Amino acid sequence: MARTLYDKLWDEHVVVQRDDGSALLYIDRHIVHEVTSPQAFEGLRLAGLKPWRTDSILATPDHNVPTTLAERTGGVAGISDAVSKIQVQTLDDNCNQLGITEFEINDPRQGIVHVVGPESGACLPGMTIVCGDSHTSTNGALGALAFGIGTSEVEHVLATQCVVSKKMKNMRVSINGKLGKGVTAKDVVLAVIGKIGTAGGTGFAIEFAGEVIRDMSMEGRLTVCNMAIEAGARAGLVAVDDTTIEYVKGKPFAPTEDDWRVAVDYWRSLKSDDQALFDRTIDINGAEIEPQVTWGTSPEMVLPVSACVPDPEGEDDKLKAEGIRRALGYMGLRAGQAISDIAVDRVFIGSCTNSRIEDLRAAAMVVKGKQKASSVKQALVVPGSGRVKAQAEAEGLHQIFTAAGMEWREPGCSMCLAMNADRLEDGEHCASTSNRNFEGRQGFGGRTHLVSPAMAAAAAMAGHFVDVRDFEGDIK
Repeated sequence: MARTLYDKLWDEHVVVQRDDGSALLYIDRHIVHEVTSPQAFEGLRLAGLKPWRTDSILATPDHNVPTTLAERTGGVAGISDAVSKIQVQTLDDNCNQLGITEFEINDPRQGIVHVVGPESGACLPGMTIVCGDSHTSTNGALGALAFGIGTSEVEHVLATQCVVSKKMKNMRVSINGKLGKGVTAKDVVLAVIGKIGTAGGTGFAIEFAGEVIRDMSMEGRLTVCNMAIEAGARAGLVAVDDTTIEYVKGKPFAPTEDDWRVAVDYWRSLKSDDQALFDRTIDINGAEIEPQVTWGTSPEMVLPVSACVPDPEGEDDKLKAEGIRRALGYMGLRAGQAISDIAVDRVFIGSCTNSRIEDLRAAAMVVKGKQKASSVKQALVVPGSGRVKAQAEAEGLHQIFTAAGMEWREPGCSMCLAMNADRLEDGEHCASTSNRNFEGRQGFGGRTHLVSPAMAAAAAMAGHFVDVRDFEGDIK
């Protein structure tokens, strides 16, 4: 029987299938950070247990780490926020006591878990990968089954190397055609969410396919799968191809020699069979996608930069109309306002969605030789890991950013969420390359607009949203 990629990954990892539809699923890789792990490790201690397979675990702090060099120089002791310091120190203590590999705060490999996993080769095609973080779906770009789990499940995986799960339905989102100038992977996934809504993928694993996806770099695919969760899905997937294999080759944790050859033979089977059936299919013309900007308080509230903010009076659905009114009120926008008329107070380029080297290169191309608008209070550029930071500095990207009046920071989640020192003030608008824009996500009263790195960089220079396709400079 023909199977989808998701079917194959699921079948390979089922330990026990139960009559109620649930199954015990074996987990190959467990990524751990400081936010959801303390309670899980404490639960193990209270039960008198130890991790089943410490070699399956890779840990790194990311949510609570400061991103200024002054605070990072002192390691954990240099963290000024007391709660953040406790959380990072607790992760260190747990990993040291149990012999778990951890990229600590000043380890040159430290970074955001969803950046560190793929770039180190710890996350590989064919794996089941979990982390106490919903954006674990990022790793599905490798042809892996990756999804976020709760704190109690983190403890269960630590103790048993398995998790209880129910099989999802299959959805295929095919994006064909050729993307236009200035249109990126971030614009593609925002356009998908705009089309199907934030509940469109509920109950599904989404396989992203089509010419646009095949033409994407691995970094672009990671961005797309990262935001599958924002479309309501628990997992996003992309079939393995030469792009995947070339990306993995030579990574520190990747197989070598004979093991590499065996692995590649298996990885090439990780694609949906031609006759495989999907429960739902979505087709999108990539040539019609424009640079996107979210205007509201949900990722589905997104429009092309050339559009205007919607008017609730023009919406027949009363529930949707009320949602628009509420969003406009929170965001401080008026119906019919041009997206390009929205001024920004701060700019954030980073997060597990858009903090990889290609993202930083795209932003640097926009700002090179320019100056940040005086109306923009702050523009942060935060690399996703120490490896990304080192590569960007080797290419001189940090000098381009600082010359433009932007701040070059240390790796971490930073302003993606209000869990560290980098946050918005009440009422401030932010052009953000992150993945979520709900009320208060980046700080109490903060107003988040999700965009691509190039669009965020252009907004930093102009002081408001502009169509990066028309912006002066070199845009791919």
